[in-house]
Amino acid sequence: MLAGHNRHPSFPSTTTCQHPLTIATEPSNAEAFGNVQSKLSTHPIMETRRLGRTDLQTSVLSIGGLYTSSLAGGVAESKRIMQRAIDLGVNALDTAPAYADSEATVGEAIAGIDAPLIVTTKLGGRPKPFDPQDINGLRHSVDESLRLLGRDHIDILMVHEPDRPQQYPWWSSYEPLEGPALDLMDELKAAGKIRYTGLAGTTVTELSSLVKSNRFDVVLTAFNYNVLFREAAESVIPAAVENDMGIVLGSAYGQGFLTRRADTEVLAKPIWLAEARQQQLLAYYELLDQAAMPAFEMCLRFVLSNPAISTIPIGCKTADHLETSVKAAAKGPLPTDILHRLHEIAAMVPCRPWEEPMILPFGKSYFGPGIANMGAAVQVGKLKPDQN
Repeated sequence: MLAGHNRHPSFPSTTTCQHPLTIATEPSNAEAFGNVQSKLSTHPIMETRRLGRTDLQTSVLSIGGLYTSSLAGGVAESKRIMQRAIDLGVNALDTAPAYADSEATVGEAIAGIDAPLIVTTKLGGRPKPFDPQDINGLRHSVDESLRLLGRDHIDILMVHEPDRPQQYPWWSSYEPLEGPALDLMDELKAAGKIRYTGLAGTTVTELSSLVKSNRFDVVLTAFNYNVLFREAAESVIPAAVENDMGIVLGSAYGQGFLTRRADTEVLAKPIWLAEARQQQLLAYYELLDQAAMPAFEMCLRFVLSNPAISTIPIGCKTADHLETSVKAAAKGPLPTDILHRLHEIAAMVPCRPWEEPMILPFGKSYFGPGIANMGAAVQVGKLKPDQN
């Protein structure tokens, strides 16, 4: 229970907020739980969840491929991470052609591992120049993924960024949903090269409409469901639940801005930070202090409190980072009073202010989108007057 926080006297065991969230409390015997925690190094503890209408049971944590690449520790560290992940009960990984050399690194990292793995990769960004209407190019991309990963099939093949038609015009028709990617996925399923299909995007309005087409088995939604942002709770998640799709939750940490505290910068209020967001972040930091909980743990356990979420891909630069996340996940959903307070804090900013980008740019020179905030950049000497 929170120190210094007045718990709502009639808050029930399940939330009354308008999203599919079931609350569970921490184990009552903290001492016994601590003993279990200390045995993680030799006894894996990892909850698994049903991945929608597939026949897969996925570990609640999976390995995110962006940092399983030369962007982080490369092949040697990736091998250590993958082996440690399997030892701890992780059975799934996510990669993509767009994640630098992740597919090649993952392929080398899992080459000597004799354990069942759920491998997800994506269509998008290869070959270059990329044309999502070229079915032969898409087919070549899948063959290249199979070669790099060293596998004869892919468990889940997702369309990457299917929700940004200005970036990638995937679809020839929306009603009914049609396009070369769907034709190829049908072909690859029949040939046994892929088992299931999916979507991986970030824009909830567009993504939820694609989910409602019921043409896919799994959806990965990112940057829109975490301790502060809840857009997916009103759109993508309910649509996926209705269609019995597996839900993969990307960027539970907001790519770091939710786990790296920026108290001084928030108090100073940079030009792009709306006052409502400032007050929300300060309330979030206060909750972290009251709960005496690391930010990464609160972020992770918040998402795990929603039983509709099947798995969370986490970016691990080292095996130690992985083990820390596994220990946090083993604690299970957040206590009811912390969840209740997080709902209140999230409601402080129900819609994102226009000034802020998808990832809050703490520690960077950013003044907002477009010409509207150029004057502010001039005022602090970041732009010359004739550049405004």
